[in-house]
Amino acid sequence: MNRFAFIVPVYRHGATLDKVVSSLVKFNCPVIVVDDGNAEEDKAFIRHAAEKYSCVVPVWRDKNGGKGKAVNDGVRKAHELGVTHVLQIDSDGQHDISRVEHFLELSEKNPRALICSYPEYDESAPAARLKARKVANTWLNIVTLSNEIKDCMIGFRVYPLEPYWKLLKSHAILDSHMGFDIDILVHFIWKGIPVVQSPVKISYPKDGVSNFRVVRDNVHISLAYTRLCIGMMFRSPVLIFRAIKRGLRKNVKAVVQ
Repeated sequence: MNRFAFIVPVYRHGATLDKVVSSLVKFNCPVIVVDDGNAEEDKAFIRHAAEKYSCVVPVWRDKNGGKGKAVNDGVRKAHELGVTHVLQIDSDGQHDISRVEHFLELSEKNPRALICSYPEYDESAPAARLKARKVANTWLNIVTLSNEIKDCMIGFRVYPLEPYWKLLKSHAILDSHMGFDIDILVHFIWKGIPVVQSPVKISYPKDGVSNFRVVRDNVHISLAYTRLCIGMMFRSPVLIFRAIKRGLRKNVKAVVQ
């Protein structure tokens, strides 16, 4: 049976943290809240959550390092706690939290798999953000030689901790900012970890705080894909073999049906 924990990285989203945490308390799992070098105002929200909810385990970072470093620190804490799987959810309230239970159930049924969401947007989604995701997803198809993954940038995922922990110990370079979700997903796929996908509704509140920085984050994404393209070349024999197997499997299914 899986032993779950939640990882909630927080940077400038302290005001929405209580809403997220209060929805997770009912699962009776540790809620690892990572302070990614916030100002005092947002630190106060984290301290308040830790005092209010006994399940909250705060992790404090001295300075802002980006989502990747925050999530990785959360994974280290989860490893200390002896859990087997972590569900990462953002603290900004954009993810449909009602889907948490479904994702935990999917993980119970598929304990070896990465349970990966893909977004269902409403009318509040910025057009520029949607276009950027299409470009990022196209590059994902290239570096994995697969078009099966529906989205590479959403952070609402359940990670099996064992392969994540091995990756942390063996791989020193993972993007720390906007390229993180892409980077970690590609490495899981390269390792042959099965991926199970399910939709999650995404909304962008009008008064929401965005940490996206156009120049900085596009540079991070570009650098991440540059490294991944180089890594793909070394793994291309295995990736090509898997692509051939997938094609044969689809052809057999088509004939049988």
